[in-house]
Amino acid sequence: MPHTVGAADLLRFAAATAEAHGVPPADARLLADTLVTAELWGHPSHGMLRLAWYLSRVAGGATAAVASPEVVSDNGAVLVVDGRDGLGQVITDRATSWGVERAREHGISAVAVRNSGHFGTAAYFTRKAAAQGCVALLATNASPAMAPWGGKEKRIGTNPWSIAAPGGRYGTVVMDIANTAVARGKIYHAKERGESIPEGWAADADGVPTTDPRRAIEGLILPMAGHKGYAISFMFDVLAGVLTGSAFGSSVVGPYRRSGRSGVGHLLICVDIRSMADPAEFEQRMEALIEDTKSTPTVRDAEQIFVPGEPEARTAERLRAAGVTVVDDTWAALARISDATAVPLPRPVTPQELPT
Repeated sequence: MPHTVGAADLLRFAAATAEAHGVPPADARLLADTLVTAELWGHPSHGMLRLAWYLSRVAGGATAAVASPEVVSDNGAVLVVDGRDGLGQVITDRATSWGVERAREHGISAVAVRNSGHFGTAAYFTRKAAAQGCVALLATNASPAMAPWGGKEKRIGTNPWSIAAPGGRYGTVVMDIANTAVARGKIYHAKERGESIPEGWAADADGVPTTDPRRAIEGLILPMAGHKGYAISFMFDVLAGVLTGSAFGSSVVGPYRRSGRSGVGHLLICVDIRSMADPAEFEQRMEALIEDTKSTPTVRDAEQIFVPGEPEARTAERLRAAGVTVVDDTWAALARISDATAVPLPRPVTPQELPT
C-alpha cells in the first residue's frame, strides 16, 4: 500500500541519511531538496526512488561524499570546472552560482563541468538562475539509453536539457526534457509500481518494442520524434561531454550503478537579461507571450492551455498540502536506508490528517 508523507518530513529524512554517509549538512539538504522538489512537481521518477542510488554510490566510493570542485580554467565569461566525482547536485548548484555571477559581469557566461554525477532534474538549477534575472540553458549527458538511429545497441544517453526564464507575474517559465520518448526514471518508476509502460516508449534488448518496464530497462529507450531525438541527444553529448572534457557516449556511468566513475558532464549557459533588455520590459513581453499562448482556443478534451513549467508549479502547490505518495518499492528502499543509518523513517500521514 502506498505511503503518504509530508514533504518536510521526507526532506529531513533524506538529508539525515545523506549526512550519515558523510555528506556535509548543507550539501545533504540540497540533495534532499532536489529529490523532494521532483516529487512535488509530480515527477517521482526523479524523486525518492533515487536516494538509494546516490547513497549507494557514496557508500561504495564512486561518488565523493564531500564535493571539492576545482577550477580548471577561468577566462572570465567562460569557466571550466572539474567536479572531481562529487554529487552532481552539489557541483551543479555551485556551477549555477558561478554562472549567474559571471553573466552579471560579462552579460553572458558558460560554465563547463566535467567529472560530475547525475544531478536529478535540470529545471531545479535553471529555475534558480531565472530567479536571479537570467535566461539559462543547462545541458547534461547521461549513460547509454538509446541506440543510434538504425542501431540496436544503446550508445547514446537521454542527455536532458532545460531552459528557464522569468515570466513576470506568471512565475518562471521552464522546459526540462530528455531526448528520448520518456525519461529513463519513469520506466524505473513503472517497474516499482508493477505497471506496464505505453507503447512507443522502449524496446527490448533485441530492438523489439515492449511495454514491459523490466525488458525496457535491459533494452533501449526510444528517441523522441524518431531520428530528430537521436540527433539532438548526440549534439548535447558534444556540448556536455566532448566540449567539457568529460566522458561521453557509452563511457558515461549511470547513478543506478554502485561502482564506476560517472564521468557526467554539464554545460550551463546564462544570459543576464539586463545585458540585452530592461528587465521590467522583458517581463512584460514574457507576460504578453504567455497570455497570447494561454488564450488559444482549446480542443474538446482540454480544459485550458498550460505554458512550460505551469503544471509542475500547480502540482507542487497541491502536494505541499496533501503530502507526497511513496509507492511500496520505494518505501521498502527507504526502510533499508533507515535500517542502515539508524535514521527513523518519516511518519506516514493518515487520511484524517489530510486537508479536506
